[in-house]
Amino acid sequence: MSASAAPPVGSGHPDKLDGAVLKVAGVIVLGAIMSILDITVVNIALTKFQTEFSTNPSQPLAYSTVAWTVTAYTLALATVIPLTGWAADRFGTKRLYILAVILFTAGSALCATAGSIEVLITYRVLQGLGGGMLMPLGMTIMTRAAGPERMGRLMAVLGIPMLLGPIFGPILGGWLIDNYSWHWIFLINVPIGVFAVVYALWALPGDRPEPSESFDVIGMLLMSPGLALFLYGVSSIPGERTVGSSKVIVPGLIGVAMIAVFVVYSFKPKHPLLDLRLFSNRRLTVAIITMFLFAAAFFGGLLLVPQYLQQVRFETPMHAAYLMVPQGVGAMLTMPIAGALADRIPVGRIVPFGLAAIVVGMFLLTNVGPDTSYWGYLIPVLFLMGLGMGGTMMPIMTSALKTLTHHEVARGSTLLNITQQIASSIGVAVISVVFTNYLNTSQRAGAVLAAQFDPTIKEKLGEQGLTAAVAELADVYGRTFLIAAVLCAATLVAAWFLPRRHEQSRLLQDDPAAAPVVLH
Repeated sequence: MSASAAPPVGSGHPDKLDGAVLKVAGVIVLGAIMSILDITVVNIALTKFQTEFSTNPSQPLAYSTVAWTVTAYTLALATVIPLTGWAADRFGTKRLYILAVILFTAGSALCATAGSIEVLITYRVLQGLGGGMLMPLGMTIMTRAAGPERMGRLMAVLGIPMLLGPIFGPILGGWLIDNYSWHWIFLINVPIGVFAVVYALWALPGDRPEPSESFDVIGMLLMSPGLALFLYGVSSIPGERTVGSSKVIVPGLIGVAMIAVFVVYSFKPKHPLLDLRLFSNRRLTVAIITMFLFAAAFFGGLLLVPQYLQQVRFETPMHAAYLMVPQGVGAMLTMPIAGALADRIPVGRIVPFGLAAIVVGMFLLTNVGPDTSYWGYLIPVLFLMGLGMGGTMMPIMTSALKTLTHHEVARGSTLLNITQQIASSIGVAVISVVFTNYLNTSQRAGAVLAAQFDPTIKEKLGEQGLTAAVAELADVYGRTFLIAAVLCAATLVAAWFLPRRHEQSRLLQDDPAAAPVVLH
């Protein structure tokens, strides 16, 4: 992230990652794996939730409804990230990290007891509040343990769960669902969480709380519920089948009004929840806009792939997970390469190639059908999109942080993390709305989903009717992928304005000997 000609004098840190640092790193990586794996594990279970929580045996829950199990978790992450820096100073990193693990573990256990989709969504919020603190707190603890001269190797260690999560998360989720039940995708976190707490008590060094800036309570009360209300209104459109419904308009408008008030208010306090004044930095603005469009389009569209495999191709969750592995492998190959290149080549010469791969892959997904070849078509497409993903995320983040001075990095990284989480939530909500609306216009496509719960419907359709209905459902997925592809293509416009010439990083301008600032 940052570098200087020589390590700070008297830093007291050895050049190599010694046993003490690796001991601390083990705790942090364990927490990161729990948090990141949980996101990918739940994605594979959405189809199962449609059947398990349906009150009508012959009619599954709407996709837009079960997608809230993902959206609610992501919103909780976005809500708690800005709190973490303030809370770490107020309560101490060790105590707060252990509390975060306990909260995440308790939320996981409660999720396994949910008897309805509404209760599960509520528990997912609790789980997300704990999970959202794990990564930024982990970065804080590791930065203090490793020191500035070892940050490069530190980032490589913390990148492990980011690379392995997308690969093994779906496989783990599919295996647990196929061999046990959906409850175990949450229960598996309990023994890991208990071990992480015990390990953290032993391994993490103690620290003294140092209260600093005040917390922006008003900003929190405006932004978090405002965003949740807005997304609730958007996600209610498919079920209401009209934008004019009070269930859509009332929460949507209230949410927009609260967000608008927050934008005006955020320029008044010295330490706002989100420092929108940073948008005066043009390069940061371009990077954040690019990240927003990328996260919304890519993660929203990507959520449909396992659903297509299970609902159109009738794959089990386990097999669907295996088919998603090539995407994770692709990201694993290009992410470290792109991260290294971002230190040598302007990101404006890297990101467009990654985005182009994603756009091509997303457009190719518009052609999926009931008999699309796996090895001849789908697997290469997913691998291509994985390559693009690995070549996009790290360079965009690097571009954003390089534009900031030392004292701005914490606020800028907060803004970047919040943007990514909000964009993912909006992307999931929008794509699920588009998919459900297309599904509502196709009577036979909906019959395929209903037939998976009520065998008599399959008998009524007959073999020929079922084949035609499956083809219609595949077309619904194809048209939804087209919307996601267009949104991905729009990201290329923003990426065009990313820097294409070398510029000296401003990270250490304020204090060349300063240690890296915690990203939270």
